[in-house]
Amino acid sequence: MSSENPTTRIRILDAAWKLLESGAARGVRMSDIAKAAGISRQALYLHFPSRAELLVATTRHVDAVKDVDARLAESRSATGPARLDAFVAAWGGYIPEIHGVIRALAAMMETDAEARAAYDDRMAAVRHGCVAAVAALTAEGCLTPHLSADEAADLLWTLLSVETWARLTQDCGWTQAQYVAAMQRTARAALMRQEI
Repeated sequence: MSSENPTTRIRILDAAWKLLESGAARGVRMSDIAKAAGISRQALYLHFPSRAELLVATTRHVDAVKDVDARLAESRSATGPARLDAFVAAWGGYIPEIHGVIRALAAMMETDAEARAAYDDRMAAVRHGCVAAVAALTAEGCLTPHLSADEAADLLWTLLSVETWARLTQDCGWTQAQYVAAMQRTARAALMRQEI
């Protein structure tokens, strides 16, 4: 990056975030973001040489502003089933706050490689959390013998998808508390060794 003005960079990221959340995502171009940030397109490209870099940086900026590391602290310090429960609660509680950005990226990604890169980057971060939660179960001998660690991580990642959250909370009318409690119970039932 040839320009290191952090104020301008933050203004760009905030503008991109706002445009994505506005629902105008299908047509968010670099020129739209530059205009919303109050800078020229050339200045925008000094900070972000490509749209893919800008979209990925925007999603990571959202995580930084919303302090995702603090939200995950309990999960990261817990072990076994407590880590699973804490991860489900942290991610499940975060989805409503980022749903607008994720929905926008998902709507664009079928025809937009840059949006696909940003979406995939964020979902890979969620999968990393699922892998860590499953590893905690494995370390304490709690993982069901019916699934490999990879299969368990795949299942948890799918269970905690943004699409599942939207179906249950928006289409079915579940409260956030109902969603988190049900996902914790379901994850435990699916992933943990059941005592006979």
